[in-house]
Amino acid sequence: MPAASGHFHLIIPGYPGVWSRTAGFFETEYGNFNMSNTTYEVPAKLREDVGKGASRRLRRQKKVPAVVYGESRDPVSLTLEHDFILHAADQESFHASILELKVDDGRKQKVILRDLQRHPFKPTIMHVDFQRISEDHELRIAVPLHFVNEDISPAGRKGGVVISYLVTEIEIAALPKNLPEYLEVDLTNLEPGERVMLSELRLPEGVTIPALEYGEDYDTALVNAIFIREGQGSGELAAEADAALAEGAEPELGEEEVAEEGEGEEGEGEGEGGTSGETSGSKENAPDDKVDKDN
Repeated sequence: MPAASGHFHLIIPGYPGVWSRTAGFFETEYGNFNMSNTTYEVPAKLREDVGKGASRRLRRQKKVPAVVYGESRDPVSLTLEHDFILHAADQESFHASILELKVDDGRKQKVILRDLQRHPFKPTIMHVDFQRISEDHELRIAVPLHFVNEDISPAGRKGGVVISYLVTEIEIAALPKNLPEYLEVDLTNLEPGERVMLSELRLPEGVTIPALEYGEDYDTALVNAIFIREGQGSGELAAEADAALAEGAEPELGEEEVAEEGEGEEGEGEGEGGTSGETSGSKENAPDDKVDKDN
């Protein structure tokens, strides 16, 4: 149910207009998710001159070539202002919100950002792909995850425990009206040694995770809390194991560690006999490290 609402304004340097939206915040058991209820406006111009040469000329003029496709209609080539799209692309919400293209001939089209190509090392946008959307057609789009309350969780307060974020965004399916801007993962109750799985996320109404439809094998971990060795930090359990080693006692090994130790001894025997074909083969067949940079 609605907990709060507010307004967001993004001012693009060099542009007199204000890019605005209204956001509603909803609360669930795991945290909050931000519903992207209104759209961003992106100014664009129709483009008839296409091809690599035309695109290079546009970039020299600080323009960005773009294309919009989808909804069983022909693709249309567009031109965007580079500074506008560069600043907009720095906003996380721009990648997971409904956008409205405003073409210079007065036409408008609701779209989502499908692909954005950047220069390998320059702060330059090379090309942008938009996909048309319809209010009654379900979308598949990646939305970011926001992890909160790590510092007050049992795992966050436990010495020698490292909390690792394994996934930072997930693909969801939803109608445009139900599209969340992001999903918030609340780690308040995360215990040392535990993890949060994809299937544990509580989603807004009308939102699903397509990957989970393929079975449990696709239920991946989003975050985990693991102990580290004393030599890498201040893990209390690891410290006890290191102390036992210092006194000459053999620490107890789990089944996995015993198996790994056995494999290591077999590997040493093969090495002495000079029959480790995998190692030598990898050296002989190593690819050339030179990279052809054709720019």
